[in-house]
Amino acid sequence: MTGTEHASARLVDAYAHGAADLATDEVWALEAHLEACRGCRDRLAAAVAAGAPAVAALTETVWADLAPRLAGATPAPPRRRLVARLATWTTPAMTPWLAMVLAVTLLALLLDLAGPGPDRISLVLLLAPVLPVAGVALSWSPALDPAYELTAATPRAGLPLVLRRTVAVLAAVIPALLAAGWATGLTAAQWLLPSLACTSATLALGGLVGITRAAVALLAVWAAAVAAPTLAAGRTPPVLRADGLPPWGWGLLLALGAVVVLARRGAYTVQGEDR
Repeated sequence: MTGTEHASARLVDAYAHGAADLATDEVWALEAHLEACRGCRDRLAAAVAAGAPAVAALTETVWADLAPRLAGATPAPPRRRLVARLATWTTPAMTPWLAMVLAVTLLALLLDLAGPGPDRISLVLLLAPVLPVAGVALSWSPALDPAYELTAATPRAGLPLVLRRTVAVLAAVIPALLAAGWATGLTAAQWLLPSLACTSATLALGGLVGITRAAVALLAVWAAAVAAPTLAAGRTPPVLRADGLPPWGWGLLLALGAVVVLARRGAYTVQGEDR
C-alpha cells in the first residue's frame, strides 16, 4: 500500500469488524495509511457505523465525555520544528545513557593521554568499535525505555525506527570518537570501519534474538576475544593495528551485516519475547 493507493473495501470492512484472520502486516500497513488518508478514515468510520453499531455507540459515548474536557483544557505549547524532528529519532530515555557512553569515551581519552610511553595500549582504540554497539542497545532496550512497548506497537515501528535510533547514536558517538582519535594520534581508518562493522553485526543478529541481546552478546565476545587478551598481553591486537586486519575485512563484515538486515527487515516488527 503506497501513498497513492487506498485500502480496499474488503480490508476496511474486515478491520472495522475486528476480523482475526487479517495478517499482521496488512493491519500495520492499513493503520499507517489511515494516518495520512482522510478518505480512508471516512470509509472506515462509515463501515464501523454500518457494520459495528456497538463500537460506534461506544465511540460516541467516549467522545461525548471527552469533548467538554478537551474544550476546557489548556493547549500544549507548540514544539519547535527541530525538536519535533528530533523526537522521531530519539527518546528522552536515550539521553542519560548516551551521556554515559560519551563519558566513557572521555575517560578513555584521559587515560590514554596520561598513559606512559608511545607503546601504550590505546583505550580509545580498544573501546571505539563497541561504544556505538552499547549506545544502540541502550536506545532500544525494553528495560530502560518506559515507552518501549507503546513505541514498538505503533504502525511505524520496525526496521525504520531501529535505523533512526542507530543513526542518532552514531551521530552522537562518532564525532566524540573522532575528537578522541585526533587527540591521541589515532587514524579513523583504525576504528571507524570496526565501529560500523560491529554496529551492523549487532543489527543483523538483533533480527534473530533482539537488539539488546545481540549487543550484549557482541560486547561479551569483544571483551573475551579482544579486550582481555589485549590487556593481558600489553600490546595492540592485530585486528586493530594499521598493518593488521585489512580494511576490506571490516568492510566485508559491514556489508554482510547490512545484507542480513535488509533480508530480514520484517523481523524487526516482532517484539523480542515473541521471537
